[in-house]
Amino acid sequence: MSTIEIRQFPCRSDNYGILIHDSSTGVTAAVDAPDEHAVRAELREAGWPLTHIFTTHYHFDHVSGHEGLKRETNCTIYGPEKEARDIPCIDIPIEEGEKLTFGSIEVQVLQTPGHTPGHVTYFFPNAVNVLGSGRQSGVAFAGDTLFSVGCGRVIEGRHAEMWRSLQKIMALPPDTLIYCGHEYTQANIKFALTVDPENAALLDRKREVDALRSKGKPTLPVTLARELETNPFLRANSPAIRKSLSLGADVPDAKVFEELRRRKDRF
Repeated sequence: MSTIEIRQFPCRSDNYGILIHDSSTGVTAAVDAPDEHAVRAELREAGWPLTHIFTTHYHFDHVSGHEGLKRETNCTIYGPEKEARDIPCIDIPIEEGEKLTFGSIEVQVLQTPGHTPGHVTYFFPNAVNVLGSGRQSGVAFAGDTLFSVGCGRVIEGRHAEMWRSLQKIMALPPDTLIYCGHEYTQANIKFALTVDPENAALLDRKREVDALRSKGKPTLPVTLARELETNPFLRANSPAIRKSLSLGADVPDAKVFEELRRRKDRF
């Protein structure tokens, strides 16, 4: 296994910037570039040179820093092929199933559309994160497809498409550490409790998140195992959730997900 260092930092109103560093080769990647000044400041503090940007999708709050950082560092910018024309300064368009090399580390590309037509998730299957709580095998950067106790709004895709994207993430190893594009956890829990109010794991997560946010601390990253216990959008097969939605056991999971997402849109 390869060891990586990860730095997560707030930027804009509720985005997270993320830097990944492979100390064995010296390469450093930003996952998206929400704000060039925030990314630059974090690079300076870490003492890392920017060599890559892994773009999850084309929305402005994820690519606004591309031009300035590209001009300054000549980093290589990757991004989804389906959105290439809308991603500033993109060098290498990528698609489902591609395996990228980041220093000594393999990066797998998962196409996870729904929020946008070409959204991708970057999965580092054999990397060990040396920061944060514990040593976790496997790290996924899910952008705006998956949030803690939530998921991205279905803006430019279909609900069935978004459900398939979430299923890809659900199939990753349970100890995978999940990083997301925004700090939405506290608000997501408020909705989750309306459809899964007796979930003990969710109530525990609420207490944890409330304590973290009261101190101004992030609620991310989080393990996939924790999300599978607490995130209603990953629990479409839950009898308790189906009962709260008045949907029977014969309703397909994709339809349960769609009802959850539509309710969240109105929440």
